[in-house]
Amino acid sequence: LELNSCSCSVRIAAILFRIFDFVQAHYFKRDDVTLPGFAKFFKKNSEEERKHAEKFMEFRNKRGGCIVLQDIKKPERDVWGNGLTAMQCALQLEKNVNQALLELHKVASQKGDPHLCDFLETHYLDEQVEAIKKLGGHITNLTKMDAGNNRMAEYLFDKHTLDGDSS
Repeated sequence: LELNSCSCSVRIAAILFRIFDFVQAHYFKRDDVTLPGFAKFFKKNSEEERKHAEKFMEFRNKRGGCIVLQDIKKPERDVWGNGLTAMQCALQLEKNVNQALLELHKVASQKGDPHLCDFLETHYLDEQVEAIKKLGGHITNLTKMDAGNNRMAEYLFDKHTLDGDSS
């Protein structure tokens, strides 16, 4: 991981632009799934991650960095079966993004780049922790409700937790 390399910024930007959430949002809108709260939750996440990727690329451009488009890896699945599984997959992805950001922060610190450190701390690291915490809470509640096996519990979580989720 080299701080000044294009691959570094593209790697992070590609991770941040999580097509995964977009695919999940549309999965939960399908007529044979119909969980609008999950769809709304993942669509909102996708929009936020797109904004994060744009902000990161703007930051790189301001500093004379380059933006090189690379293939974004296809999600390992496009059918999740239930909301609990989708949340678990999203949590793992958030943890992977967080780890990549922490590695970039470490390199920036070692290379004496306080601007990048501040940028990451201000715009990404706290938000990643909050996203991980939120997903973890949703997973805990879904697990307690046995929503992986109980469609009524999943429906109630979708309707009463996610559909009204404005945060």
